[in-house]
Amino acid sequence: MHPAPSIILFTTLSGLGFGLLFWLGIDATAPTGWVAFAFFAIAYLLAVGGLLSSTRHLGRPERALKAFTQWQTSWLSREAWAAVGALTVLGLYAYFLVFFDTQIAVLGWLGAGLAVATVYTTSMIYAQLKTVPRWNRWLTSVLFLATAIAGGALLSGRVSIAMVLLLIAGGIQAWWWQTGDRALRDSGTDMASATGLGKIGEVRAFEPPHTGTNYLLREMVHVVGRRHASKLRLIALVLMMVLPIGLLLVPFSHVFGLLAVISHVAGVLVARWLFFAEAEHVVGLYYGMR
Repeated sequence: MHPAPSIILFTTLSGLGFGLLFWLGIDATAPTGWVAFAFFAIAYLLAVGGLLSSTRHLGRPERALKAFTQWQTSWLSREAWAAVGALTVLGLYAYFLVFFDTQIAVLGWLGAGLAVATVYTTSMIYAQLKTVPRWNRWLTSVLFLATAIAGGALLSGRVSIAMVLLLIAGGIQAWWWQTGDRALRDSGTDMASATGLGKIGEVRAFEPPHTGTNYLLREMVHVVGRRHASKLRLIALVLMMVLPIGLLLVPFSHVFGLLAVISHVAGVLVARWLFFAEAEHVVGLYYGMR
């Protein structure tokens, strides 16, 4: 599929923001005062900024509020409700921490649960799509959750935990790529099933359905060369996992911590670009593109 910058930013930034909110919510000794304000400000800027960037991919952004009405059938709507719930509960939690130096643990844990639920609902927007076999797996949700929680641990300054979680997230990312490469083949979908003509004999492309491009080809069909994909995967893993862990192993300083965060975010951005660019929508079969 064609990678849209707004969606790449959305899945990257909101994941990091809600991941940080998760750790702030479960922290038994949460920061208070201006330190708490700084941490929550970063988390909200990432989470809300990511959510707002996603509206740029809508044909009619002004109708985004209507997403809240479809919660019974739409994972996008469930994501919206989970996000509002998490931001509201954790906003109240932060209010008492910042202005009253008071930690209401039940609010923190409830908000942390809602933050995880938000990341999960985001992942399900993609994992539910049978038309994209590479996404249509339980491992997609595991990947989103692992990346968000690992990134949140890094942002919250939990050095030891972050190194372990970054290693786990990197391993899950590599596993997701490896198994995803054969997802379209294993799904059993081919040109015969895409056209519905398999029952009458062998199906092959005679000529394209039309001479020009269209919306489906622009949005749903994007081909990345295997050689380029391999290089980008290596770059993503180095930036999101290897380099941050290496920086965290150096005697800790705020400079190295900041560089580790920047490297991790850059790596996740590359990985998320590949997440969309390598997604083989089955509509491509109809055009003989797979």
